[in-house]
Amino acid sequence: MAEVLVSGAGLVAIAVLAWFFFGPRKAGGAELRDGHQEIEIMVKGGYSPNLIRVRQGVPLRLVFDRQEAGECTARVVFPDFGVNRALAPFASTTVEFTPRRSGEFGFACGMNMVHGTLLVEPNGDAAAGNGAAKAGGVDTADRNGGGEEQPAAAGGIGAGADTEAAARREEIADLTRRVALGAVLTAPVLFAMMASEVFGASWVPGFLLDHWVQLAVIAPVMLYAGWPIHRSGWFSLVHRSPEMNSLIAVGTAAAFGYSLFVTLFPGLLPSDLRDVYYETVGTIITLILLGRLLEVRAKAGTGEAIRKLIGLRAKTARIVRGGREQEVPVEQVKPGDIVAVRPGEKIPVDGEVVEGRSSVDESMVTGESLPVSKASGDTVIGATVNGTGAFRLRATGVGSETMLAQIVRLVEQAQGSKAPIQRVADLIAGYFVPAVIFVAIATFVVWFDFGPSPALTFALVSAVAVLIIACPCALGLATPLSIMVGTGKGAQSGILIRSAEALETAHRLDAVVLDKTGTITRGEPALTDVVAIDGFDRDELLRLAAGAERSSEHPLAEAVVAGADARGLSLPAAAEFDSVTGKGLRATVADRRLLVGTRRLLGDAGVDPGPLEADAERLEAEGKTAILVAVDDRPAGVLAVADTVKPGSAAAIAALRRLGLEVVMISGDNARTAEAIAHQVGIERVLAEVLPEDKAAEVRQLQSEGKRVSMVGDGINDAPALAQADVGIAIGTGTDVAIEAADITLVSGELRGVPLALSLSGATMRNIRQNLIFAFGYNTIGIPIAAGVLYPFLGLQLSPMIAALAMAASSLSVVGNSNRLRARGLPEATQDAVGVRTGDR
Repeated sequence: MAEVLVSGAGLVAIAVLAWFFFGPRKAGGAELRDGHQEIEIMVKGGYSPNLIRVRQGVPLRLVFDRQEAGECTARVVFPDFGVNRALAPFASTTVEFTPRRSGEFGFACGMNMVHGTLLVEPNGDAAAGNGAAKAGGVDTADRNGGGEEQPAAAGGIGAGADTEAAARREEIADLTRRVALGAVLTAPVLFAMMASEVFGASWVPGFLLDHWVQLAVIAPVMLYAGWPIHRSGWFSLVHRSPEMNSLIAVGTAAAFGYSLFVTLFPGLLPSDLRDVYYETVGTIITLILLGRLLEVRAKAGTGEAIRKLIGLRAKTARIVRGGREQEVPVEQVKPGDIVAVRPGEKIPVDGEVVEGRSSVDESMVTGESLPVSKASGDTVIGATVNGTGAFRLRATGVGSETMLAQIVRLVEQAQGSKAPIQRVADLIAGYFVPAVIFVAIATFVVWFDFGPSPALTFALVSAVAVLIIACPCALGLATPLSIMVGTGKGAQSGILIRSAEALETAHRLDAVVLDKTGTITRGEPALTDVVAIDGFDRDELLRLAAGAERSSEHPLAEAVVAGADARGLSLPAAAEFDSVTGKGLRATVADRRLLVGTRRLLGDAGVDPGPLEADAERLEAEGKTAILVAVDDRPAGVLAVADTVKPGSAAAIAALRRLGLEVVMISGDNARTAEAIAHQVGIERVLAEVLPEDKAAEVRQLQSEGKRVSMVGDGINDAPALAQADVGIAIGTGTDVAIEAADITLVSGELRGVPLALSLSGATMRNIRQNLIFAFGYNTIGIPIAAGVLYPFLGLQLSPMIAALAMAASSLSVVGNSNRLRARGLPEATQDAVGVRTGDR
């Protein structure tokens, strides 16, 4: 009869809980205030309300009232809207953005354990009136999941980082106290019970086996040491969003409650049902807290990259006012201020050099190890380190507008985004905890009905073991921790990844399309060759030609003049200057008559260009522009100007080919010039004479061949192609429009960042897969063992204490594996990426 009642009660409990967890929920509606939709959300073991209904296209203001401390809810992340915001403990934090798209969008805590849903209802008028921002024809809102860029939080870049660090230190101190108390109080009771029950020791002091003494000793562990677990666990149950703490809270409450009943009313139970489990409760709570303490310490390393970036900021700046230098906090610098920078100092803000010269170490921002020379007119980046020279700069980017601030924002946005692979894990995690509770109830029923005597305690121990061993935390952390480490590591190397989706997609690419100008080449014409014939001196020929070209505004003329200046030549003034449209120029320089330009220019003047033809054709075959020079009606030589290849382009392209990628160059140049450049850098497939508006179509054509394509470019005309590509990569020295349209930005502007970014993607995704294998494998094996599937064959029943140890180890394995990615160098990741791609194919 008892078995029938317990079975029926179990079925009813499962049915009721299924409705409770998955039944209809009442949504909290936002109120319209001052043109904003506004709603307050309590954060205490979950979000209340955790289902929020808002209107599309209307600015949204979410006020998070956080009534707890600890790392779990220290951040709130809206991955579809690019929002990643720190929440101060026991304070209210306002998060504002505009939901551009309708639909259901999840949000979660930084540990991906506490979840809520934002239900955005269509609102045609509002959506139309607040259309997504466009940049160069690219819908940047769509790139960011329908949100819009968030303003910098008060307090400058990385606001909330100091608060988070302080909260983490406080949590570590609090957990240390609770673990110490739990260990001190649990150890004697555990020792006594193990010695007496397992080894049959008769010398164990009798008072340690007394139920009332054990209750007195373990009650502080249950009520004080375990209080954070119980508070969060029971509140999350009330919010109908159970998580790991809920399982521990239910399991320990069941064991403690049964033991308390036995202690208070022993006469109501048969003698074989009077065992107590105080040592089990104390050991579970202490081990869980110890695991959490180690986890918090380990996870501190996963966010190290962004803390290092924030730590690069200069604290003060020397502003020049009234001819005197005045040291002020960097927050007081305004655009247009003149700032003095001394040797060895950090540059406080972004700016343009107006006086002096020096070399600057930009490695902390761009990833480039060599110092960069800076002189008047050059731009400098805040937080980089000045070398041995001194200079003054005019501030152009301060506060939240500096490049460092933008980098921090991009990294935070990427770390708050969600990779497609994570959505599958989250879908499973959403049903995981309720499923574990159902399994625990079924385990209790089955062992109560069919288990060995005493069936009640056997069923209770098995059900508690199921609740304790399950680890949704490992499942929730598997992806976001690796994303945090990967994007942070990229930022330290000058690779800014806009979203987790781009990070996941990058390692699956089949082809990379490289724009020629500004990507493979410098994007600036430069003098490359000076060829003199018939006894003319090369330097003298260049001096005369540059003297004539100095009066011209043509880009090729500027390249010739710059080449002469670089060689230290003194340029004479030109007289009788005459520009011949489409052909070149005529001028008199140092009493010599010069013709500088095309073959036709010389031919029209009666000068035979034949003696120069061979050199001109040779240079043109190399992709250079040949400029013919005649002096005093005689052919004198040929100058060659070309958009020179960046020093690292050939090596970067070779690295891409080693990764198994097809490398394609796209250019608007004529086929001869484009082929010459491609030959220099080792590219076989060239798309030449492509109009700017057709670049996106060429990318689309490659995609139609079944290839996943990345586009790398730097100009405004590259923006549509960057948006069309599966992964758009912008050169950081390019236009803002191109950067906005891209998924990844290379701050240094060097092409070597492309293979590094793809290698980082491969290493990160492999790390995520390992984490998911740990998490899924652990739960798939551990839960059945805890439920007792091995008992009929081996007579093995898993102790809840062992279950607690296993659960803590599973979370630590995920955190430790994610930190392993942080410890690795990017060159090692290159080899990893090759292995990942081979496996994927």
